[in-house]
Amino acid sequence: MQDRGTFISPFFRPRCLAAAAPAGKTKLTHPGKAILAAREPALRRHCHDQTVLSAHDRVSAAAPTFGVFEFLSNHARDESGRLDSTRGLLCGLGAGVLEAVLVVCPMETVKVKFIHDQTSAKPKYKGFSHGVREIVKAQGIRGTYQGLTATVIKQGSNQAIRFFVMTSLKNWYKGDDPNKAMNPLLTGVFGAVAGAASVFGNTPVDVVKTRMQGLEAHKYKSTLDCALKILRHEGLAAFYKGTVPRLGRVCLDVAIVFIIYEEVVKVLNVAWKTD
Repeated sequence: MQDRGTFISPFFRPRCLAAAAPAGKTKLTHPGKAILAAREPALRRHCHDQTVLSAHDRVSAAAPTFGVFEFLSNHARDESGRLDSTRGLLCGLGAGVLEAVLVVCPMETVKVKFIHDQTSAKPKYKGFSHGVREIVKAQGIRGTYQGLTATVIKQGSNQAIRFFVMTSLKNWYKGDDPNKAMNPLLTGVFGAVAGAASVFGNTPVDVVKTRMQGLEAHKYKSTLDCALKILRHEGLAAFYKGTVPRLGRVCLDVAIVFIIYEEVVKVLNVAWKTD
């Protein structure tokens, strides 16, 4: 029987991914996949800790994205307060680029290196914080910014597509009345559609970004070189690996985030009215 009083640090990283992967099978590269594959309760618990960490990363990235978008969109609206689709795309692009530089690139680089290390035969990082220190010690701050170009393209296009679709759908629904109220459930549906569009639109970029941030990033001279090598050696289909599972996750993720965003904006507009 397990001791319920035992404390398990969320930053402790056992070899759960490597242990969860069946012998002779492809190594698992995401803690969420390991939860499904792990048979032992302890492995599931440790892998779950890492998934919670990934969720924390998601929240950290969403905050600056919507903050920057709100700032840019407030300066891009017309006299009636309406934001057209093109300006919504540009505001989303700006938010995505800033998000990539300030948050996503360093965070994703460390996370990808850490996960790849833990799935190797001889992991060298004792924990997440130890992994960060070792990466910075060996490669400097620059080591946390590998794949910056791919990340900027990925996040920029990601948010541009999402906000373009979301703005287009909102304008279609509201028609000539920009102040028309929207039901949160409808916001969620529009968000899911925007999420699906972003998956099909930039999954290839996400694949390249992940390769550029992994432990084998040294094999590629640049983002373009990475894309060309994937195309040459693995074919076009390699750019869409994991599309279906990512589709389900992203649609739900974006739907929930947009609902929260819209409801928070409503509250803030009431609390801080501006003329």
